[in-house]
Amino acid sequence: MILPETFAIPCVGAIIARQVGGVRCLLIQERLKPGAGIENGMLEVAAGKVREYENVFAALRREVGEETGLRLTRIAGENTAITRTVNGYAVMSYTPFCITQNLSGGYSIILHTFICEAEGEPLTQTDETRHLRWLPLAECRQRLRDRPEDFYPLHINVLSLYLGQEQP
Repeated sequence: MILPETFAIPCVGAIIARQVGGVRCLLIQERLKPGAGIENGMLEVAAGKVREYENVFAALRREVGEETGLRLTRIAGENTAITRTVNGYAVMSYTPFCITQNLSGGYSIILHTFICEAEGEPLTQTDETRHLRWLPLAECRQRLRDRPEDFYPLHINVLSLYLGQEQP
């Protein structure tokens, strides 16, 4: 009996930083997704799945809007993306800040994370998140170092890379 193949789910994520009260901060939220189980309550950046044939930049804007209420004004790499249409195929090439793949646990995801700028004020809770807040970079670094288990696993490496931390 041949079992059907299961494929990784493409996702996009946004690192959104901003000065708040003179301190550089990252937008961090607590995960609150239906059926997420033990992952609920973990700290994460805004992220979500890319729909079939959806442009990754449109998916990122949609997900950030749904999860935070913010409007992205800049996505690093969007201006250098190349799109070509040949033989009925529209194909886009782009460079995210970081690509992360989980190799076990939960469900299989390949996450393309971008550095973004946004306008507006974050909501405090949505259907998929709660406790959205601007976390000072120093506090985020400390928490990643001391309690990495508090973070959604797919975001640990990219946040560490962004914050300039060494990997254990």
